This record gives sequence, structure tokens and C-alpha cells, in this order.
Amino acid sequence: MPQAAHAQTAVPTVDCFIGGRWAPAADGRYFDDRNPEDDALYARAAHGAAVDVDRAVRAAQQAFDGYRHTLAREREAWLIKAAERLEAEAQAFIDILIDEVGSPLAKARFEVAMAVGYLRAAAGAARRTSGQTLPSDVPGRLSLSLRQPLGVVAAITPFNVPLIKSIKLTAVPLATGNAVVLLPSEEAPMLAARVARLYHEAGLPPGVVNLVTGFGHEIGDALTGHPLVRLVNFTGSSRVGKHIAAIAGAQMKRVTLELGGKNPLVVLADADLDAAVHGAVMGMFLYQGQVCMASSRILVERPLYAAFLERFQAAAEALPMGDLRRPETVIGPLISPRQRERVRAHIEDALGKGATLVTGGGWNGHRCQPTVLAGVRPEMTCYAEETFGPVAAVYPVDGFEQALAQANDSRYGLSAAIYTRDLDRALAFAAQAHAGMVHVNAPTLHDEPHVPFGGVGDSGFGREGTEVDIDTCTEWKWVTIQTGGTA
Repeated sequence: MPQAAHAQTAVPTVDCFIGGRWAPAADGRYFDDRNPEDDALYARAAHGAAVDVDRAVRAAQQAFDGYRHTLAREREAWLIKAAERLEAEAQAFIDILIDEVGSPLAKARFEVAMAVGYLRAAAGAARRTSGQTLPSDVPGRLSLSLRQPLGVVAAITPFNVPLIKSIKLTAVPLATGNAVVLLPSEEAPMLAARVARLYHEAGLPPGVVNLVTGFGHEIGDALTGHPLVRLVNFTGSSRVGKHIAAIAGAQMKRVTLELGGKNPLVVLADADLDAAVHGAVMGMFLYQGQVCMASSRILVERPLYAAFLERFQAAAEALPMGDLRRPETVIGPLISPRQRERVRAHIEDALGKGATLVTGGGWNGHRCQPTVLAGVRPEMTCYAEETFGPVAAVYPVDGFEQALAQANDSRYGLSAAIYTRDLDRALAFAAQAHAGMVHVNAPTLHDEPHVPFGGVGDSGFGREGTEVDIDTCTEWKWVTIQTGGTA
């Protein structure tokens, strides 16, 4: 039936969406999709295999052959309609974000608003896919540069912001005339199916958007290594990102990687203390720390350290852990047993090696209390590794130079922030921080549709955003025309 989830069953079933049709995986298998609040069964999703990936990629290629010739105004209209439908259906998406991935209401609403904005910004990209007229050294030679769509784009999305990323990794590819195959996290298949349905009902031609649900470690290589895939857009761990980069490099295909982070937030002695504490709380504990931009390393100049730590502790302890559908709730459940065990292990390792527990460390069901550590040293796992949970380490530093050096003491380089009233030092930090994004007197956690979003080092390769995506999703072609006789 032409739906992602079959409502007549007690537990919804999510199928693949290939060539404009909903269908189970080729072998008929399904896997369990669980609500992280209590691990109760939420849905059953098609357990896609390599054969399903191949079907989806070939359907996308077939659709691309016609879709690439659609007009800019058509692609613009489809994306605008998708944005309008997303706004109209916001509550349905919010409910999925809460129940499938444990998003508190405020975070779910933020995702919907961000995705709507991204669709609208991407719609404009359809008319900005422009070329150039170039001077030529040959008399009478007309020299042009044109942009052409690449073909099939693979979009591999994470569980933590599944709506934002499902839109962000597909909208500009669609605006520029490409077809896409979406492989979502196994933790968020229902949300991805709703996105596929959104695009379909907005009028995009069959086969232009395809969805395969399953497990990345089983079918990811079949998608990223498929010879018809020309670009891979991936958000996830640094380990998997490096693996994808190797596959893409061997096949000379493009790749954009938005990976992990161990993001520093610097608070200098002249900072506005209230603003710094607010920024640290927002930057660290949104979506219970399961965010790549989380401020997990907080570096405070020593004269302000004690006052900051006291206020940060109080603010962390005050964060509500109630009903996810109440707007004041901030801390929800961690996504899976594996992730809960990772967070526990990081906390226990740090405490076992001598770190101080300032606050938190306990659990309310599947929710980890907001945890603040002091005295974290390099030999502790959480010093360098991304925890991806509500665990922050606060360090005293002696002056700007030490703060900068410690901020850069990481193989990651996604986002960084500094709180100070000294503009010269703020600009020096922005210039020298090993990060793809730097925010002054604002949290590490921020994004907008049109900005060049991404990191350096183990935090990624390339950038996302409507402006840079146009270049990523198209190929330049140089064309010359000799006029007025032969050259």
C-alpha cells in the first residue's frame, strides 16, 4: 500500500521506498525500532540488504535521466511545497521525534523549524545554479562554464537530528537536479519514511527520492561503493567517515563528511559570567548531549573558575528531566543500550582514575543525569574521546595562550566558542582555533541553512549549506564556441 507505515497493525511497519513505491525488503525481513524511553517496540522496519540498495540506486539513476532536465521553477516549487507540507504536518513529525529518538519537545520543534527553513533555502538554490561567461585568448571564441548535476547522491543520516539531516543532505541535491538514495540510522527509520513521503506528496517524480532502511554496517558499503553513486553525504562517527572516505577515494567520487566533535568552550576572566554559563548549559546539554557540537570541554580562566563551576553545577542540577512532551523538559533518554553503556563507561573510567564528580553521574531510567567532571586528565577516556552524552569536563586555565593551546589539543575540530569582552583576543581565538566554526559570546551549538557548516581533522571533510552545496552537487563543464570563422 502507498504508505510508509501500515496503520492497521498495532505496531507500525516501515517499508523501503524505491522508484515511487513502498515495498518490503527483498527477503521480507524486518527489524525492531524501539522507543529509547523504555526500549518498548515502536515500529518494525524493512531490513534492507545489498540487493535493495542496488534496486534503489538503479531506480534513482533511471529517474535522474529525466529529472536532470526539469526546470528550475519546477524543482523550486516542489521544495517549497515540501516546506509547506512539513509546516502543516509539524505535529506528526514532532511526535515521531519524541517517540522514536527521545527528543524533548523543544528540540523536536527546533528540528522542524530548521528543516522548514532548509527546504526554503534549498528551493532558492535551483535558480542559483549558474555558470559563467569567460574571456578567451582566441579571437572570436565564446567561452562558457556550465554546471551540471552529478547523478545519484547517497545521503546517510544519524539518529540525533534525523529530520534536519534527512532534509539537509537531500534538499540541495534535489534542487540542483540530482536523484537521492536515503539510508537513515537504524534508530530512526520511521522519521526517514515520513520524509520520503513528504517529498513524494510534494510532487517530486517517482524514483527521484528513494529510501532503504537497514543497518549501515551491513549495507553501507553497498551504497557508498555502488558505481552509479556519484556523491556521498554522510553524518556520523569519525571511524565510519574515514571508512567511507577510503571507498570514495578509490572510486574517485565526491564525499562530504560531517563527523564527531570534542568541542571547546573558553571562558576568559573578563567574560559575562551569566552569558557564559547559559551558553555552556545550552551547548552541552541540548538533547542530553547527543549532539556533535556539544561543549564537552569547558576551559575557564582561573580567576573565574570557581564562580563559573558553582553556577554551572547549579544550572545543570536544575535541568528538568520530566515528560518529553512538556516544553520545559531538557534531558531525555539516551538512544540505545550501547550508547548508555558508552556514557557509563566514560564516567566510571574518569572517576576510577581520579576525576572529581561535581554533579550528576546517576541515572533515572534511561536518562543520565547532567554530569559535570573536574580534574579530567589525558589518560582518561573522556579527555579525548567523544562521549555523546550529557557529560562535560571543566578545566582551569592560566591565561589566553593556555586556553587556546588546550582548546586545540584534540584530533577533532568541529566547533569552538569563546566568551570574552576583549575583541582582539576573540578575533585571535577565531583565527587560531582548530575548528571549522567559531562562535564569540555564543554557544558551540549553532547552525543556519546557508552557512558553510563542517569541521576539520577528525570532525569531517567538506562543508554543508545551501551555498557550498551547489558546488558540491554539480560538475563544471567548460564549453567554447568559435564564431566568425575558424580559429
